[in-house]
Amino acid sequence: MLFLCLSWLSWLSWLCQTALAQYSSDDLMSFVTLPDIRAVKFNVQYQNRERVSPGYWFVAPYLHIGPDPPSTLYEQYQIGPHIYDGEGRLIWTGSQQFENRNVFDFKVVNSLGPDPHLSMVLQNSWDPAIDTGYGVILTNDYQVQRKLPLRKDLGSFDIHEFNILDDGKTALVTVYLSHEVTLEDFGRPTETTWLETGGYAEIDLNTAEVIQSWDSYKRIPLPETVHYNQFSPVEGHPGWDYVHINSVDKNEIGDYLISSRFANTIYLISCMDGNIMWRLGGKYSDFEQDFTFSKQHDAKFIESNGTHHIISFLNNASDEEFNEENISSSLFVELDTGARPMTARAIRRYNRPDGQLSRLRGNTQLLPNDNVFTCWSKEGYISEYAADGELLMTANFTSSRYSSYRGYKFEFTGRPTAPPDMVASVYGTDATNMVTTFWVSWNGATDVAWWRFYAQASEFHDPVLIGNTSRSDFETMYIARGYLDWVSVEAVDVNGTVLGRSEMHRSKSPDWKSVGYKGKSSPPIPADPSIVYQASDSAAEDKAVGDSGQMSSDAIETQTEKTTQVLNHTYNAIRSIGGVFSFVLLLCLFFAVMASYLVIRGWRLRVYQRVRTEDGGSEERAHLAPLHQD
Repeated sequence: MLFLCLSWLSWLSWLCQTALAQYSSDDLMSFVTLPDIRAVKFNVQYQNRERVSPGYWFVAPYLHIGPDPPSTLYEQYQIGPHIYDGEGRLIWTGSQQFENRNVFDFKVVNSLGPDPHLSMVLQNSWDPAIDTGYGVILTNDYQVQRKLPLRKDLGSFDIHEFNILDDGKTALVTVYLSHEVTLEDFGRPTETTWLETGGYAEIDLNTAEVIQSWDSYKRIPLPETVHYNQFSPVEGHPGWDYVHINSVDKNEIGDYLISSRFANTIYLISCMDGNIMWRLGGKYSDFEQDFTFSKQHDAKFIESNGTHHIISFLNNASDEEFNEENISSSLFVELDTGARPMTARAIRRYNRPDGQLSRLRGNTQLLPNDNVFTCWSKEGYISEYAADGELLMTANFTSSRYSSYRGYKFEFTGRPTAPPDMVASVYGTDATNMVTTFWVSWNGATDVAWWRFYAQASEFHDPVLIGNTSRSDFETMYIARGYLDWVSVEAVDVNGTVLGRSEMHRSKSPDWKSVGYKGKSSPPIPADPSIVYQASDSAAEDKAVGDSGQMSSDAIETQTEKTTQVLNHTYNAIRSIGGVFSFVLLLCLFFAVMASYLVIRGWRLRVYQRVRTEDGGSEERAHLAPLHQD
């Protein structure tokens, strides 16, 4: 009995630990400026930084592959489209913008005008009556430019592909439909089953009109599947997913390349009549080939010229049940369709760096410098290889709970229209140690090199530059001397150009009594930054805390009282001397006392001058000037 109780307690403890791990947040980033956001962290390992291509990572973490219904459990925004830099630092999160919904195939598009755009699939809602998903296009200020539905008879907007073509006019999407068929091809003519077929549609980017569509029904015979056989039980709607299309691309001639995972085959489809022009791989390959592959994803044209083609794809080599090889790889294959027989040879192969299998999902991308970037999907595992096969970098989500269906790398310039986010708080226990702490971020801004911090005596006073610091992460912290109440910040690029300005904020303050504040005035009085910072040689380079040359308003008030007391005593001692001589002497003593104090305190007398900008205005005024609209 005791043994059973101990076993039960052990099992309960394990269950609790598992539940806690599931909702642990140690593997997520948190931010003072965006308290509702929890972004997934990356572990990053570099083997050779010098050869890595420039660019940002575009990933879309998700917890569950299907849409989650609403629940009473509050979870902060974690999933959806995200951009990271090469150190794994967050650049942009669209989780909140897209309501914590799953997003797929998130990438940069450069064919829609002079500025880069972003595209993605917004998965269908948990309730199809709400929406069936969209292809979404964003401008580089992260505003939705187009939201394209799929024609209703083609079902939900499939998550596998939203491939905007180079002409910038149309996009390719994958399509899943259902048909009821007999099993005559499997020797069971009296039995019927529902069959989920795979296809594609080319849609107009302006109208969402379907220009051309194709369906595997009656095009790819049932025996080509490797996922079902003559003994498989029949299924109801939606039926057997017998080919599982997961990518589609188009060459300059207009023919379509599709990947069918459950046929182990890549097909070329004629744009003229929809017939299959050739099969690569699977049971009925048309090629003599010097390699094998299976359960592949993301077949794309690299080159396509007449009878010569180079394609890339991710060779998963496995699914959730079986594996045909022991390691997944990125493959680049050269096809000669003019030869007899047609030939296919692998010209580049990059194995998964950890020697494991990607049983689900993934993609391969050829970068402009000929490097190869691969998303192995599970846990957001990504890698970059040089063309010659040298492994340059690997990274993965710190959390094992998240994956990204695909991942890409692009150079990109983000220009958010919203102002930078800032939070400021005041701390201190007396007049000598008052500080104001700033936290600042700008979701999606790629060019911020520096932050400039400003304060002003009131809402109506001019802002005074109190310091600056380099951008260190998605969110940057800065500590300034004194109690600064009305505060703001500027984002500056490497050339000194102001990119954006925050709104004016009032600093948050604590319950002064509870923190043990002992100043002469309680609560303390905010400092006038034009007094506190006017004696600083260079406020923009002032990063230290505790320099005695910078005083809070309480400290100035205390010193003024001491100086006044000294003058009163002096006046009482000499007032019997009388007349003009007394006045002159008193005046001299006053200046002598003040000069001595300034020398002791390390101050240097200097008329305050505002820093000039190139256009002749002051930086304080420039801070308030509206941004130019290009």
